[in-house]
Amino acid sequence: QYTRVWIPDPDEVWRSAEIIKDYKEGDKSLHLKLEDETLYEYPIDLQGNELPFLRNPDILVGENDLTALSYLHEPAVLHNLKVRFLESNHIYTYCGIVLVAINPYEQLPIYEQDVIYAYSGQNMGDMDPHIFAVAEEAYKQMARDEKNQSIIVSGESGAGKTVSAKYAMRFFATVGGSASETNIEAKVLASSPIMEAIGNAKTTRNDNSSRFGKYIQIGFDKRYHIIGANMRTYLLEKSRVVFQAEDERNYHIFYQLCASASLPEFKDLGLTCAEDFFYTSQGGNTYIDGVDDDDDFEKTRHAFTLLGVKESHQTTIFRIIAAILHLGNLEIQGERDGDACSVSSEDEHLNNFCGLLGVEHSQMQHWLCHRKLITTAETYVKNMSVQQVVNARNALAKHIYAQLFNWIVQHINKALHTTVKQHSFIGVLDIYGFETFEVNSFEQFCINYANEKLQQQFNSHVFKLEQEEYMKEGIPWTLIDFYDNQPCIDLIEAKLGILDLLDEECKVPKGTDQNWAQKLYDRHSSSQHFQKPRMSNTSFIVLHFADKVEYQSEGFLEKNRDTVYEEQINILKASKYQMVADLFQDEKDAAPTTSVGKGTSKISVRSARPVIKAANKEHKKTVGHQFRNSLHLLMETLNATTPHYVRCIKPNDEKLPFKFDPKRAVQQLRACGVLETIRISAAGFPSRWSYHDFFNRYRVLMKKRDLSKNDKKQICQTLLEDLIKDPDKFQFGRTKIFFRAGQVAYLEKLRADKFRAATIMIQKTVRGWLQRVKYQRLRQAAIVVQRYTRGHLARRLAEHLRRTRAAIIFQKQYRMLQILRAFQRVRNATITIQAFARGMFVRRIYHKV
Repeated sequence: QYTRVWIPDPDEVWRSAEIIKDYKEGDKSLHLKLEDETLYEYPIDLQGNELPFLRNPDILVGENDLTALSYLHEPAVLHNLKVRFLESNHIYTYCGIVLVAINPYEQLPIYEQDVIYAYSGQNMGDMDPHIFAVAEEAYKQMARDEKNQSIIVSGESGAGKTVSAKYAMRFFATVGGSASETNIEAKVLASSPIMEAIGNAKTTRNDNSSRFGKYIQIGFDKRYHIIGANMRTYLLEKSRVVFQAEDERNYHIFYQLCASASLPEFKDLGLTCAEDFFYTSQGGNTYIDGVDDDDDFEKTRHAFTLLGVKESHQTTIFRIIAAILHLGNLEIQGERDGDACSVSSEDEHLNNFCGLLGVEHSQMQHWLCHRKLITTAETYVKNMSVQQVVNARNALAKHIYAQLFNWIVQHINKALHTTVKQHSFIGVLDIYGFETFEVNSFEQFCINYANEKLQQQFNSHVFKLEQEEYMKEGIPWTLIDFYDNQPCIDLIEAKLGILDLLDEECKVPKGTDQNWAQKLYDRHSSSQHFQKPRMSNTSFIVLHFADKVEYQSEGFLEKNRDTVYEEQINILKASKYQMVADLFQDEKDAAPTTSVGKGTSKISVRSARPVIKAANKEHKKTVGHQFRNSLHLLMETLNATTPHYVRCIKPNDEKLPFKFDPKRAVQQLRACGVLETIRISAAGFPSRWSYHDFFNRYRVLMKKRDLSKNDKKQICQTLLEDLIKDPDKFQFGRTKIFFRAGQVAYLEKLRADKFRAATIMIQKTVRGWLQRVKYQRLRQAAIVVQRYTRGHLARRLAEHLRRTRAAIIFQKQYRMLQILRAFQRVRNATITIQAFARGMFVRRIYHKV
């Protein structure tokens, strides 16, 4: 049997091949035979002396835990996942403490209630890998160790993060059902349709993509029943409210409301179909295949009711959403000089906007097209150009939506809040994965920064677990070098890092994206994680842990400032509807939503004197600064819990069921840290066997006299010292044996050789026995045939003899009869003649006488 290896391939990433000629040190190439029987000469880099990766023995292919593989490397991981996904249709695989989940793009019957009960109470390794197994492990550890837990679900858009998080929450709701009649678990699950309606949208990659990150804490009492929950959200993609790329949609709630516009209670919203509104029609197609927006809207309303949102509040929410759509349809008329513009007081959409929000029409009409400028000496009102008005209008729409989003999240938290003392909690983090596109802007920068922080937490946790395992087993701990991305994080968040310089530039009155990019080049050109592209003076490259990403600086300042003009906010504060006014109260004190979006590049300041103070406050509230703070808070929470990791993988971009694209898969495996886990494992003793399992598996290699001993640990030690001469290749722990990479494959080879020799012996004996049995059977058959033939011949001879004798008797009798009759005829004739003659003679004598 030839040694099998993996070689790089441009299409399949890695291809399997066999070495058909022994490799000697110094050879410039390897002679290989590919799976399609073609011969191939693989060149070897003699400087790096890099030989191709070895393939695992067939017995290890399809393992449900990647760390059980003897050769731990990228091709082995990719092949194992592919075999499990395509041949066995298993979408879940463990990789040490990580659950890798591949999106099958079809409904599988593995999430029913009975499956939840099957996993409840089981140990993690006892059953097939599953999201329920991870959830059960978290629940069990919370009860056993009395420590808070976190399940961190990550992956790129369309990989199945939200669904995984939903199933984890369903598991907790089922096994930790509340003891009271508050029906809290139903409320926890009811928050999903609401958050999907206001926070999810159709993108080119995913029909139901979460455009924000969320961390849901499910609280438990001392008996580990659910008592409440709390949700934190991160980085809502506000720019989607005013802009959608081709074939994408705005947030689902806009289309749900338009689809239900004909209902009597929504007549006064002034809505028509989604195609008629600028904010919902930029992507082209306003429908999603297989989705009924009307039906989904019913579910959203039902969920609001279940969470205790009053009918009046629901009506106001829908009025605000409709008002945003009308705001997008305002007709802005430019003046001749281009520096001024206006909105007609007759504009139907302006009337609807003001009416729905209960704000003063003339004020809104004026301040949409003007802005207040404050200098040290005076305050004056300035006209705005059409583009500035459009930017300000868009910024206002995004701000209104973000405030509404925050209000709904707060209300959900209020509904899920409990007065009962929380004993412990399990947090479920559903957060965007590492992103890189053709054009990467502020959104991708924040997302990738979050992923750097999460990856660092993941690495240190895996590293710590590894260290604990060694300590527990009493194995000497040698420092393993693992990738620490602290330098990259420092580049982003440290003093005078990218975010600091961005905030500084935002404070400069005439700061521009180009100036900021120049400052980055000057300050960070020496950093190993920062590069300047050759062909651009406005872009910069950050070398993240997963990949290097080029960011276009255009729009960074605008999105970081996220400014809305104060005059417009003041009008909204004066709304006659209490809920609308409440949305915008205390905005100077309250931090704005942690969100990304396109804003304007002007900062409004209230008065002349506290300019510095106000500017400083504005600086504190930049999106980047606030995102950094919320991320630090998240990290503190995660570090205070025991984390469990779920990495979602998108197998193809076409959303086809059970189709596996190796290129896309390996890209994500590199990005989500699975390969780093494997690298950390492989650097030490990646393969671990309990003494019992090792004894059972490799007892064939043991001598008879060793097997008679009772101490299995001693038997295993004796065997390994005999078989593996280098003592550094294995270590004996208290309950396990630790092996370096490749040793289990070596033992498997010895075991296979032993089995092969035994098999040959068995085959030889069995074949001899089979031949003897066959010969005996043939001989027996021949004797029986001979016996029957001889009997038959003897009987035939006897018959012949009997017939011959009978024939002779017949002949004898017949001949005798013939002769007797002939004799009698002659005798009779003679007697007759004699009688006549005698008579004649006597008569003659008589006559004579």
